[in-house]
Amino acid sequence: MFRSIRRRLFKLLLWFMAGSVLLVLLFRWVPPPGTALMVERKVESWIDGQPIDLQRNWRPWSELPDDLKLAVIAAEDQKFADHWGFDLAAIRAALAHNQQGGSVRGASTLSQQVAKNLFLWSGRSWLRKGIEVWFTGLIELLWPKQRILEVYLNSAEWGTGVFGADAAARHHFGIAAPYLSRQQASLLAAVLPNPRQWSANRPSSHVSRRAAWIRQQMRQLGGSHYLNQLQATRPDWWSRWLKA
Repeated sequence: MFRSIRRRLFKLLLWFMAGSVLLVLLFRWVPPPGTALMVERKVESWIDGQPIDLQRNWRPWSELPDDLKLAVIAAEDQKFADHWGFDLAAIRAALAHNQQGGSVRGASTLSQQVAKNLFLWSGRSWLRKGIEVWFTGLIELLWPKQRILEVYLNSAEWGTGVFGADAAARHHFGIAAPYLSRQQASLLAAVLPNPRQWSANRPSSHVSRRAAWIRQQMRQLGGSHYLNQLQATRPDWWSRWLKA
């Protein structure tokens, strides 16, 4: 009986691995129709008895403003162009901080956040973290950095029921994403740690200070030069295989 259970679990694991590879590879070119986080928020609203309308409008890379791309990197993951999905130094620093007690510090890269938002559920558990590592590895292996950032900007939560840069720009500033100013982009990036509590169009003093810091970091990263470097960074494994 135990041998039969092990065989079935092994087959289930193989199906999961194969299915996840195909799904990540599909989203390499096809815009994801939604995210697991969007589904979670919808279910939460039903349970709370306060239904919400999810707002999301996909924008391709060419229509996303450079200022927003750079602001998000400056705010969330300044080593994005260099790492392979995990910032080990940030993880060690977060572990040391969390062992001291008090507020919990995260160390998720943009790649990890894409994996979590797109495929997984919220909450802290070793199971979810382990699956997140698997999906993050697949994303880094099969997608170029430009695609990772494109999916992130179209999937991030920017308010209650507000997902993606275009919906965020319309919700907070009444304009489409391509028309965001540098200051507006920095304000949107500033609220990412707590998008349902912080406001980009009515920023608190904390959000305003954080946005000013983000603009400073954007200049230090090199502005558009950094994005050119990002587009020229290592090609994904799939592209290399196709060219071979």
